[in-house]
Amino acid sequence: MKYQVLFIAVLLIMAALIAGCTQQAATQQQTTSASQGVIKVGVIASLTGPASNVGTSMWQSAQVAAAKINAAGGVTLKDGSKAQIKLIVGDDESTQTGGQDAATKLITDDNVDILVGGYSSAVTSSYEQTIAEYKVPYIVTGASSPIITHRTDINTSYIFHHCPTTDTYGQYTTTFIDQVVRQAINNKYGFAASRPVRLALLYQDTAFGQGVQKAVNNTITNNNLNIQLVSQQSFTMGESDFRTQLTAIKAANPDVVYLAAFPNEGAPAITQARRDIGLNTIFLNVENNDNAQFYKDLGQYGDGAVIESRFSPYTAPVGTIADAQNAFKQSYFATYGTYPDMMGASTYEGVFIAAQAIGNAGTTDKATVRQALVNLNMPQVIEAMKNQTISFSPDFRESSFDLWMEQLSYNATIGETRPSIVWPDNLKTTGFTLPSRYTAGSA
Repeated sequence: MKYQVLFIAVLLIMAALIAGCTQQAATQQQTTSASQGVIKVGVIASLTGPASNVGTSMWQSAQVAAAKINAAGGVTLKDGSKAQIKLIVGDDESTQTGGQDAATKLITDDNVDILVGGYSSAVTSSYEQTIAEYKVPYIVTGASSPIITHRTDINTSYIFHHCPTTDTYGQYTTTFIDQVVRQAINNKYGFAASRPVRLALLYQDTAFGQGVQKAVNNTITNNNLNIQLVSQQSFTMGESDFRTQLTAIKAANPDVVYLAAFPNEGAPAITQARRDIGLNTIFLNVENNDNAQFYKDLGQYGDGAVIESRFSPYTAPVGTIADAQNAFKQSYFATYGTYPDMMGASTYEGVFIAAQAIGNAGTTDKATVRQALVNLNMPQVIEAMKNQTISFSPDFRESSFDLWMEQLSYNATIGETRPSIVWPDNLKTTGFTLPSRYTAGSA
């Protein structure tokens, strides 16, 4: 019996030694990475699957950012040495399993110092437990559901949200409908001011889409807006045929339709609505659709549609931020032959935020870098930020953007739509109009 006890004791000691050596090796590898003049930034993006269009722009934008930072000398560490940014991509495959695999590999195999990216809220939330377990700072630049940092079932203190949430832009778009679209409809048809605008929702049945749906409903209720929700239809992520939902929406006689969809979903949905269902209304879209491929895919059917935005491949608000955006667009185009989208822009900024935080920390020690992100107060990069500053709120570590609404017009020469900013007044380049083909819902 005593030999069995002795044997077990030896096994426990060996396990402890192995664990200690593993931890020591990981620490040495992190120290060696920084001391060798390299900062490993992991980028989680959807390079395959339904979100690959946007994910590719995110990954390519990150590469443009890293190239610019490295060309300027890199990041200065605490000992005065310079370190270059090394990007390592993890393809989440637009699935929860793929996201878990990508995050785990970047953290345990590639030993990244910090993470940037994340697009689908459902996919991103699926591997947050891994982030919490390994305590790796993560700047989320695409997943917009508030659950990313609001959830309480795990520790999200290492996660920073550089993306407006569905609460924010859902409220913003709903306010635009009430203040601008409703008035335009009433003016065109001579409706009484008391007539509510008839709104239909077509939303992805995920945390992202449900977040938009919740924000719209809450905004109408909490602000007592003169908006009537006449239909709320959901669809599965990656779906391509929306005619059943659109037929139900048309039967409800809406004045406007708000889509919470990815670009590869929104473009066919609008095309089918106008071409197949005869739904000649205004279609409002979430900001992730401000995407070059989206404009191309919409073609003539996108004329008159509206997108809530904060960065566009084809327009910019007046002011100094336009110059910074144009420089980024041209650098991106010179390398990839097309223009970046909004999720690319925020990921581009995410790499700059990571570099700034590590520079402020003077080290790649993850706890120290996390605190540097908490204390971050850096000038805006290419997107217009509140107070022209990038910082994270003390409660849920969210940054704050200046948003705007764009309306699309069809350019027959190029066969694509192009946006113009129509709201708010201090940023707009033209006014919002109802297309000649527009048909209102029931009086």
